[in-house]
Amino acid sequence: MLFTLLKKIIKTSAGKTKFIMAFVGLSVALLLILLAIQIQANYHQLLNGKSNADSTANFLVVNKEVNNNTVNATILSNEILTKLKNQPYIDAVGNISGGRFKASIESLISSFPFYTDIAFESVQDEFIDVNTKDWQWNEQANFIPMIIPNMFLDIYNFQFSISQGYPQITPATLKMMNFKVNLYNTNGQVQSYIGRIVGFSDRISSVLVPQSFMNWANEKFGNAATTNPGRVVIRTKDPGNPALVQFLKDNGLTTDADKTRFSKYRQIVNVITNVSWLTGAIMLLFALLVFTLFIQLTIASCKEEIKLLITLGASPKQLQQFLIKQFFPPNILIVVIALIIITAIQFILYKILLAQNIFVSSLISFYTVIAGVAVLLLLWWVNNVTIKKYIKGK
Repeated sequence: MLFTLLKKIIKTSAGKTKFIMAFVGLSVALLLILLAIQIQANYHQLLNGKSNADSTANFLVVNKEVNNNTVNATILSNEILTKLKNQPYIDAVGNISGGRFKASIESLISSFPFYTDIAFESVQDEFIDVNTKDWQWNEQANFIPMIIPNMFLDIYNFQFSISQGYPQITPATLKMMNFKVNLYNTNGQVQSYIGRIVGFSDRISSVLVPQSFMNWANEKFGNAATTNPGRVVIRTKDPGNPALVQFLKDNGLTTDADKTRFSKYRQIVNVITNVSWLTGAIMLLFALLVFTLFIQLTIASCKEEIKLLITLGASPKQLQQFLIKQFFPPNILIVVIALIIITAIQFILYKILLAQNIFVSSLISFYTVIAGVAVLLLLWWVNNVTIKKYIKGK
């Protein structure tokens, strides 16, 4: 009966306004800090999730910026190549080898008249985004396989063919055609071979040939002396990494701006996430302070009743357990409500991003749940220490 009476006294002493203020303050603080954790989890999934992987964006062609100081001096030094390979955010570096011989290519079909001088490049197979069994060559091969950029075909179909009155051509038709490839040695003598387009690339904007052919042709038709590349292709998990963008800038290197344009947005998101963490942490500290003061004032207002219970034989441990039951359950409710709200927000975000072919989990992160439990344990500890301290003081 005395505990029942004390419970009524506590409710009267606490007051609805003070309780609501403490409850709302703690709820907002907890919601902010858990949201910051969930944002970070989504952020990591967007950058590293397999569903969001972009094989084109994750490969960057890097070269020196051409300006008044680098004209005719754009070969990458051994120092720069070593630096690139040693960066933690760069997984692999592939040298783009250039042909050191003159070449031209022409159509063998009269209805598709085509002739142009051309320069070939090659790179290790692991950096090529075309998978075909025809991508191999030796001196007994029937044709030279070539990979061309998709934009070359777009330029022909939507500019050249229209201006010249030539027919447009599909990728499938182009892959069935043979071309005459002319290779010129240092004396101007020419040898002709059959070439065939075996694929189209969005990764490297040049005409690619197998590395075996490039080595052979450079030795037979050009200068066989090895030289450093003018361009390299790098593989990275995060093309928008601000550290990568800054490294390229500091070393006078440049790449496709479209693939690194998210670097600034990344920095903004980082700032927002950090501010959310900081704001949530500060508010959580203030909320814990308010809640602690709320408990202290409530117990202080019931000090006479607590003394009476102790006089009548109630042990401090019994009182402590009783008071914990009065003050701690609202904290459980706060954590549960916060997790429900974040779950709802996460599901709505999942639906919105799914419509844009961007994938995040429909459920909240395991780390968010763990953080909620950790905060709940912290609140229990604060409640327990505060009540124990004031019970002993009575």
